[in-house]
Amino acid sequence: MDFGMPVLIENKNVQDNIALCRKLGLDFLELNMNLPEYQTDKLEDTAYFEELAEEADIYYTIHLDENLNIADFNSSVSDAYMETTARAINAAKLLNVPVLNMHINHGVHFTLPDRKVQLFEEYFNDYIRKFQEFKSLCEKSIGDSGIKICIENTDGFRNYEKAAIKMLLESDVFALTWDIGHSNSSSNIDEGFIMQNEGKLKHFHLHDSVGSKDHMTLGTGEIDLKARIGIARKHNCRCVIETKTIKSLEQSVLWLRKNI
Repeated sequence: MDFGMPVLIENKNVQDNIALCRKLGLDFLELNMNLPEYQTDKLEDTAYFEELAEEADIYYTIHLDENLNIADFNSSVSDAYMETTARAINAAKLLNVPVLNMHINHGVHFTLPDRKVQLFEEYFNDYIRKFQEFKSLCEKSIGDSGIKICIENTDGFRNYEKAAIKMLLESDVFALTWDIGHSNSSSNIDEGFIMQNEGKLKHFHLHDSVGSKDHMTLGTGEIDLKARIGIARKHNCRCVIETKTIKSLEQSVLWLRKNI
């Protein structure tokens, strides 16, 4: 089972992140497309990233932009995200990236006197049609490369999101990421849905959590980490140690070596 790290804001470039990845003896680095240095035009300089990875004997996974809104009602916006995903897939194929991680955008809600109305739920037919288009685009772009687009839990999947995810998981190119810290900090609301689709687990984000606080150093929270990592091992998942500072990452790696 491979362990990796995210790019950290304390490290100002990919070289610094790779140096830390190598120092800690980790297998891969998860590039984050929320940051300017990992936008599509940067990732498309594949020769540069490939050379750095080969020198360090690591590989990459990619975290797609968290703002990714496939179902936005403005077609110019949704088309831009579709194009962004297709270009990221093409770069991933050249870089031998096995996993692209993605969030599902909750969309806008209207607050009425007695309830909140999620617009994607209210206009579900428009919503699901966009995800059907997204599924077709990803299948065509990925082809037989073996890349998986892994959908990550955040603060609880909405019912309309579960419907879209179930539809995506019918395709071999889609899988699941279990972020165990997000899961714990949202009262494990997504655990039932994730375990119903346990065979689709391909990627994990590991960080500890207490109550609503997450992204904590491994071993400092309340999560049964050994049980969660046991599930990751069962399905041969890659695991990103998703703490946010160098110190926390170093301490988490030490915890793993002592306990796993």
